[in-house]
Amino acid sequence: MGKIINSYILPHPPIIVPEIGQNKAEAAADTVRAVERAAAEIAKDNPSTIILSSPHSPCFRDFVYIANSEYLFGNFAAFGKPKLEFHFENNCNLIADIVKNAELDGIKAGTLSSRIQEQYGIPDTLDHGALVPLYFIRKEFIRREIGNCKLILISTPFIPLVDLYRFGRCIAGAVNSSAENVVYVASGDLSHRLTVDAPAGYNPKGREYDQYLIARLKETAVEDLLNIDENFMEAAGECGTRSFVMMLGALDGLKIKTDIFSYEGPFGVGYLVAKISSPGRDEENSNLENYLYNKKKGLNNLRQNESDYVKLARETVETFVKEKRKITMPPGISPELLNRRAGVFVSIKKNGRLRGCIGTISPVRKNIAEEIINNAISSGTEDPRFRPVSKEELADLIYSVDVLGEPEKISSLQELDINRYGVIVSSGLRRGLLLPDLEGVESPEQQVAIALQKAGIGNSEKYELERFEVIRYK
Repeated sequence: MGKIINSYILPHPPIIVPEIGQNKAEAAADTVRAVERAAAEIAKDNPSTIILSSPHSPCFRDFVYIANSEYLFGNFAAFGKPKLEFHFENNCNLIADIVKNAELDGIKAGTLSSRIQEQYGIPDTLDHGALVPLYFIRKEFIRREIGNCKLILISTPFIPLVDLYRFGRCIAGAVNSSAENVVYVASGDLSHRLTVDAPAGYNPKGREYDQYLIARLKETAVEDLLNIDENFMEAAGECGTRSFVMMLGALDGLKIKTDIFSYEGPFGVGYLVAKISSPGRDEENSNLENYLYNKKKGLNNLRQNESDYVKLARETVETFVKEKRKITMPPGISPELLNRRAGVFVSIKKNGRLRGCIGTISPVRKNIAEEIINNAISSGTEDPRFRPVSKEELADLIYSVDVLGEPEKISSLQELDINRYGVIVSSGLRRGLLLPDLEGVESPEQQVAIALQKAGIGNSEKYELERFEVIRYK
């Protein structure tokens, strides 16, 4: 019976490779020493296969890509060192079992044919997210006169974190059914926004995010990681969280212990080196099962306490998706919904991410109830940014309804308050609207810029500004 011996979080800045960074690597001396320590422990583990997840491997929105060449090859040519190259045998048999488990769990995953890869220019080579950790691991293998182990390279797609975690469990199931002794390497950097000269610019959320992530890892608070707000992740400019979550999924049901070897951000990017060991099983404590139970409990509580506005929006979408018809006006509906007219926006979220948002700036129906019904259907099935909501998703959706007040013209950004007012920009027949109090919108300038983009109005064009207040129902 196979097992995952140990797991490691390793950063991937090419600058810490001596042949590339040279003297500059000294600024990340703590990271270099910690990665060398991790490599030594991996060599001591002497795995038959390393499974490595990299955020720089070809990523898809709804598909976990696994490199499928018989041999995996890569070099540092992009960093001026083409002769610094690596070859590993791919563990194709274990990949087949992982893919089979993913299919049974309803997760799209697998390899791509050479024809598709060639047609779309998808490389099947080791990216720097894999090469940097492997440089240190291979160096230690050579020092100890250990032969090459096999390798599996997995991408970290933009699917919900819980699905990445579930895919990690698929990896573990395949490993446990094999004869492999596996080390899991989760490649990834933390925030890229720690300083003013950082690659992605400065954002105070960067350091806050890194501290939060490390604290959750130390506490093995896996549920908290599964619930991380993706707007928080985006503000921090991180790249490793999905890789780490996939790794943790492969350890679900195990007692785990996290040892932080080092953390620093010398170039405005957070570098974390850590070891996650698993001394034994914890059959009664699956983080996934706990997460799903608590999520269902939270959603049930929302349903029981939702306003009439939100209840009407939810029942409208559920009826339309299940029965392909518009809902009949429910009996006993609040008179306020029947007797008032206003612009209405219906927003739908899934796993903390926007799933649809459609609305009307001014009323076009005879009352708010009909406004909600029509906009809820449009939000769930006609938002051009998303595919239509399916029956399987309905239980996971969270709704909100914004009832708009009358717009008033303003002459400058100083009259905006992103938490209180939404904004309307207009130029001729083009109009764009952004609601107030949205996650990720942190200034009136940003609020207006997004509204202009939605309207197709250039920043240099003349446009008019209006503001409005909303009542948000949840």
